[in-house]
Amino acid sequence: MGNLAATTHGATMVIPAPAFDPAATLRATAEERCTSLYGVPTMFIAMLNDPSFEEHDLSALRTGIMAGSPCPVEVMKQVIDRMGAEDVSIAYGMTETSPVSTQTRTDDTVERRVATVGRVHPHLEVRVVDPVTGDAVPRGEAGELCTRGYSVMIGYWDEPKKTAEAIDAEGWMHTGDLAVMDADGYLSITGRIKDMVIRGGENIYPREIEEFLLTHGDVLDAQVIGVPDAKYGEELMAWIRMRDGAEPLTAESLRAFCTGKLAHYKIPRYVHVVDEFPMTVTGKVRKVQMREEASDLLGL
Repeated sequence: MGNLAATTHGATMVIPAPAFDPAATLRATAEERCTSLYGVPTMFIAMLNDPSFEEHDLSALRTGIMAGSPCPVEVMKQVIDRMGAEDVSIAYGMTETSPVSTQTRTDDTVERRVATVGRVHPHLEVRVVDPVTGDAVPRGEAGELCTRGYSVMIGYWDEPKKTAEAIDAEGWMHTGDLAVMDADGYLSITGRIKDMVIRGGENIYPREIEEFLLTHGDVLDAQVIGVPDAKYGEELMAWIRMRDGAEPLTAESLRAFCTGKLAHYKIPRYVHVVDEFPMTVTGKVRKVQMREEASDLLGL
């Protein structure tokens, strides 16, 4: 996305380092007077919490794109307030859709830019469907987000069966993401179908809990997963990154923070404090690896 935008508009692309480094990115943004910054939420979190953050003059920064995984509302607010990127937008998509299907606009309200992934791009279609029946759900109700149009891939290379599982007979790409569309066409991503935790018959979406945990003043980042449980089928486990100097959270202190604010069945039973989450090379959290490691950590 960045390369294409720079090519079509005659802009300069600044690549700070061979791989993402928060301090190098901040330094390059200041020294090169960059106006736009692209990254996934974990990259913005790392920059906001880098010890050198206050040393860099980011006054030229005004816009950018945050995408790749759901952006916590608190992070978006800090990007606007502390980094000065008032026009930063949220983009949603996947590699299979080239890659963006929806995006917030610079003239959207701050509330919509922090709480939604915007509206559908021109010449594309989106709809929210019941994951079981495939029927469209009413606006305001959660379902699987599907997209259709010129940006959808032809298919997975030499994988016709896998392609048929992803793209239905009418050409709709099933994203695997759960979303809600409001009356004005703005979409909010509420989680991934594969990440959904079923605890004692209750469907729990980790995104809601992760957003809440980020309101804790000592929590830098949080990821919630489901782990096996003999009684309930699955239990919740929170992986937490603490701010520098903060006292590590325990299961007891986390429960005290959540009690009365989250439904009892949404309060994580297990807490694991880490310095870093398992990541892909593009900065996305690997929940599959977290679930594998959790089973070993908890002896499940």
